[in-house]
Amino acid sequence: MIHFIPGNTALVLDSPHSGTQYPADFQFSCDAQALRRAEDTHVEKLYDFAPRLGVHWVEAKFPRSYLDTNRNTTEIDETLLETPWPGLIETDASIMSKVRLGKGLIWRSLDDGMPIYARKLSAAELQKRIANCWQPYHDAVSSAIDTAHASHGYSIHINCHSMPAIASSHATQFPGEAHADFVVGDRDGTTADPALSKKICALLEGFGYSVSYNHPYKGVELVRRYSNPDAQRHSIQLEINRKLYMSEDTLEVTPGFAPLKKHLQSLVELLVKTDTRKL
Repeated sequence: MIHFIPGNTALVLDSPHSGTQYPADFQFSCDAQALRRAEDTHVEKLYDFAPRLGVHWVEAKFPRSYLDTNRNTTEIDETLLETPWPGLIETDASIMSKVRLGKGLIWRSLDDGMPIYARKLSAAELQKRIANCWQPYHDAVSSAIDTAHASHGYSIHINCHSMPAIASSHATQFPGEAHADFVVGDRDGTTADPALSKKICALLEGFGYSVSYNHPYKGVELVRRYSNPDAQRHSIQLEINRKLYMSEDTLEVTPGFAPLKKHLQSLVELLVKTDTRKL
């Protein structure tokens, strides 16, 4: 359920939400096509050139609606469970705001609020998903970053995502907001040197894209957990507006896919050449 291609550069890319292999035990009750719209559709195809450039690549094959690797294992939605959760549950209100929207470690609802399940889940089911999906994915990302850093003295980690053109009612804290073409998130400069983030913004803006910095996506667990800019470990969450390359209704790619992919390759080539110790 994890696709991991080791590289030889200081750059690590991961795509946690583009998986399309739905496990047999994912007994959802909502419309299947609506569930598919929760995917970061085609993100893995947009970056499929990366391994050829020596970039470390990590990709989840399971869908984010089954388990969201960009959430901590403490982000548990207790309303989903038939019995009490035996582990720790996050108490930070700002972190749990996404859980209240139905977007915890295990999703309760889709972006429009549609329930995913017609039943309660057992704690054992969640624990199995953590063991089979969350842990292997995080192990792969952590290993790739450690290897990149050990080999080069610094690492750049790009957490690759896509976003809808318009925020839905249960997607973010800003329902109805029209998104920029790209959102670059470094958790307000805490997960990467802002100079690196601004370098990415500048390149994308130079291609003619609109770029937002840390709004409405600052970056979540995967950039928070594995970053340490002071130790030259830089992690950035990069969101791409789906309207640039696909139909959000049919999930088919559009003519914008090829030029966008070309620009992303230019970005990756720039990052491969960037030594963050010299920013």
